[in-house]
Amino acid sequence: MAVIRRIGAEAADSEDTRLQKTLLIGASLMLIMMGLLWGSIYIAFDEPLAGTVPITYAVASSLSILLFGLTHRYRLFQFSQLLLILVLPFLLHLALGGFVNSSAAILWSLICPFGALLFGQRQRAPWWFLAFLGLVIISGVIQPDAHPTNNLPPWLVIIFFIANIGTVSAVAFILLHYFIGQESRFLELLRLEQEKSENLLQNVLPKEIAAILKDKNETIAEHYDSVSILFADIVGFTTLSNEMSPTEMVDLLNEVFSRFDALVTKYNLEKIRTIGDNYMVVSGAPRLRPDHALALARLALEMRAYVKEYQRNGKRLSFRIGIGSGPVIGGVIGRQKFHYDVWGDAVNMASRMESQGVPGKIQITQDTYKLLKDTCICLPRGKISVKGKGEMETWFLEGIKS
Repeated sequence: MAVIRRIGAEAADSEDTRLQKTLLIGASLMLIMMGLLWGSIYIAFDEPLAGTVPITYAVASSLSILLFGLTHRYRLFQFSQLLLILVLPFLLHLALGGFVNSSAAILWSLICPFGALLFGQRQRAPWWFLAFLGLVIISGVIQPDAHPTNNLPPWLVIIFFIANIGTVSAVAFILLHYFIGQESRFLELLRLEQEKSENLLQNVLPKEIAAILKDKNETIAEHYDSVSILFADIVGFTTLSNEMSPTEMVDLLNEVFSRFDALVTKYNLEKIRTIGDNYMVVSGAPRLRPDHALALARLALEMRAYVKEYQRNGKRLSFRIGIGSGPVIGGVIGRQKFHYDVWGDAVNMASRMESQGVPGKIQITQDTYKLLKDTCICLPRGKISVKGKGEMETWFLEGIKS
């Protein structure tokens, strides 16, 4: 088998092409041996013309394999093998005197269109099948003029009937079985690739948005009356990155943000993006929920608790966390490397709460405080000067009321 695989093989061949070549050569070698056997039997029973046909196939097919091994011209090899298996059984049929006297030898020609389906000529397979039907029709037309007898004894004619029908049926079944198996394999690979694509899409976009994007090629935008947005940022990130190697820095961010991702999943929220050491989450979009502020507060408190206990190579982290609430617009931006994003004053305020916050604290806006004051422990910070807004009251989120 290793020798067969090397015949006509090229480094650029795909796995399927390499398999097709091996199967075609293997099938050709099998038919060559059968041709020599059939031809020898016909000659032994005084039918030299009939015996010459399968022996001619064996010689011509062997030369075709040799030429393929030298030139690597696979299309020529395909065509020559299919043509031989189509025409020579028809000639054997004529040499023995028709359908009955030849033991339906023309059935061997049926392997030609089946082989075309299997060995890379699917588009031409219907033409090969039409050629087979044409030979069958010609055989029927000239049947009355064929000589009525030959030198084969009746028992041998019956044996050849059994051998021809049985062998051709077996070869056709094997080819069809393999063909269907390959189709099933490709469909399974296609299904797996589709699952990978869908999983990748859902990792990039919210699942609700991903479902819409798969079915429609249109602008995706929606207004949300009330959501909450969280920003988290490492304090002193520039200094920290100068003290660590790039690999250590990436490993640290990956470890921390992976934990944040798990918490986002736990509370069924939506991570929007990370930019450097900045982490952004939205609650209430694209999945509406009345408790969006409380869910985000629980997330923020768990994030703070995790960071407080976190330590890596003796280094500790400190985060500023800011939360804002209000109406936003959500949608998908871009056609390449697209992502889901939200915009609005509430987003800007949440960003200001983080950037003008206190290390280790969760600063919230007045709108968020109004949504949380009955369920959460919030301590007033007082008025601070917010860029673009002037003096504003803010609060620190400390915990959940029992």
